[in-house]
Amino acid sequence: MPEITAEERAPSELRRVLGLTDTTFLVVASVVGAGIFFAPGTVAERLPTPSWILLAWGFGALLSLAGALANAELGALFPRAGGDYVYLREAFHPLAGFLVGWLTFFAIYAGTVAALAVAFSDNLVALVGLDAGASLPLAIGLTLALSALNFVGVRWGARANNVTTLLKLGALVGFVLAAAFSGRVELGRLAVEDSGTGFSFAGFGIAMSPVLFAYLGWNASIYVAGEIRDAERTLPRSLFLGLGVCAGLYLLLNAVFLTALPMAELRGVSDAGEASARALFGDLGGRLVAVFVLASILGTLNATVLVGPRIAYAMARDGLFFPGVEAVHARYGTPGVAILAQAVAAVALLLLLRSFPSALDYTVFAIIIATVADVAALYRLRATRPDAPRPYRAWGYPVVPALYAAANAAIGVAMIVERPFECLAGLGMLLAGVPFYLFFRRRGGPTERVAAS
Repeated sequence: MPEITAEERAPSELRRVLGLTDTTFLVVASVVGAGIFFAPGTVAERLPTPSWILLAWGFGALLSLAGALANAELGALFPRAGGDYVYLREAFHPLAGFLVGWLTFFAIYAGTVAALAVAFSDNLVALVGLDAGASLPLAIGLTLALSALNFVGVRWGARANNVTTLLKLGALVGFVLAAAFSGRVELGRLAVEDSGTGFSFAGFGIAMSPVLFAYLGWNASIYVAGEIRDAERTLPRSLFLGLGVCAGLYLLLNAVFLTALPMAELRGVSDAGEASARALFGDLGGRLVAVFVLASILGTLNATVLVGPRIAYAMARDGLFFPGVEAVHARYGTPGVAILAQAVAAVALLLLLRSFPSALDYTVFAIIIATVADVAALYRLRATRPDAPRPYRAWGYPVVPALYAAANAAIGVAMIVERPFECLAGLGMLLAGVPFYLFFRRRGGPTERVAAS
């Protein structure tokens, strides 16, 4: 069968309306949400001292940066909606692209929507004193409401995201400054030598699961590349600017948590932000931060709901997803059916996993599979299409991408040992895509490797 050329694939019907500010803030909004408040207590349980904790957060930033370097090249090379799906499809075969796209859509983005919805509802229930049984219906209702909101247009959604992200950043910087000048932080806590748990590389690997979840979203702009103006230049810049802001903020916030609370109190705490604010500013401060945490989670959940459907949309345009998912709403210009598909998948995961930690580990293991696949696509495309125009070339190639893939693989092995159920669920989701691919291919989807654009 002849290869499918770029000319034979209809161009994206999505409107290119997003600029550098929009895409940078989309990255920041996708990253800074629940993770930075809920992950530190789990990380502290798995690592013995503040120095190891700060190292883990710094290492997470470096891993994300290494991934951003690779994705910046791939995204500038293929500035279309779909992200990983497009890269693997172009580098190897439609099957490879489909499986990574399938996993990214159902495990990473639908899984993140589920995890954030649970985190929001659990904390709201606790804050206002509702019965715990209200959490799941609230999470489902929130998922459906935000999906409906994103149905009506990406431009207005991006503007709202810009405003809420600025407010979020201002509040977090204000919290850091208020803590620094409160006179109640104890810098000596950063020099704690031994908390009694001991260090192990397996423990460090497991600690990276919540860290990587907290950084999830650093590549958000690659999935909306089909809606970015001058994507070849804008997309790489949005990745680096957004990740730089998030990494700096995360290190500062962890320094506040570690100096506001003793390790014994930080370890296992469900919300490090609220606990730290309560220790520094009293009960009122704790309640104010708890409300802000809810708003922050809501902003990140909205950004995630916006990004994920573009993956299903891109696959459906190639005939490799359920019929109709490629449809773009005539009035709103959004992939409305894909948004609905993501909402259904997220609700199903909510009913299956139910808890934030389970959804977190399930999602992170899927992220590791997808990011290693991205690196493989980078190497493959450098070898098979050396003369393709590359507006951006990954810094440190080939060493940095190799180190990035090796580090993610090591974390993945540690997770398999310690969290087998969640990892098997992620692998099961990947393998579940095979019969669907065969079904979609028989319906007329591509059967040969897609040619270079």
